[in-house]
Amino acid sequence: MQTPDSYNQKNSLFNAMNRFIGAVNNMDQTVMVPSLLRDVPLAYFQPDADMYSSYVLLKSIRNDIEWGVVQGDELRKDKVGVAGVEEEDDLEKQFRFHLNGLHAVLSKLTHKANTLTNRYKEEIGCGN
Repeated sequence: MQTPDSYNQKNSLFNAMNRFIGAVNNMDQTVMVPSLLRDVPLAYFQPDADMYSSYVLLKSIRNDIEWGVVQGDELRKDKVGVAGVEEEDDLEKQFRFHLNGLHAVLSKLTHKANTLTNRYKEEIGCGN
């Protein structure tokens, strides 16, 4: 059974990454003075989540998505050595598992970037 293309496109990894990158770009353009984010809780119900550390984390993840993650040859060799032959048996299942996980994480990160942008606007007294 096939689902409509618009549903597939909406839930594609590519679109999830674009939504995340767009939210972080919007956050980056909105936050003119990142140092103002220090020691400000991201959400009222999460006082331990600092807006500045979230800002830095979100920008770092965006850069990793846009430019790739640099890994040393030794790290890659270790990972290949650990993977073994057994894991190659069901690559499609592994791919789908990680793809679903990545999609879920990107959705949460997109929400976090949007929340940070809105909280920053509240802090500086800027309306929507």
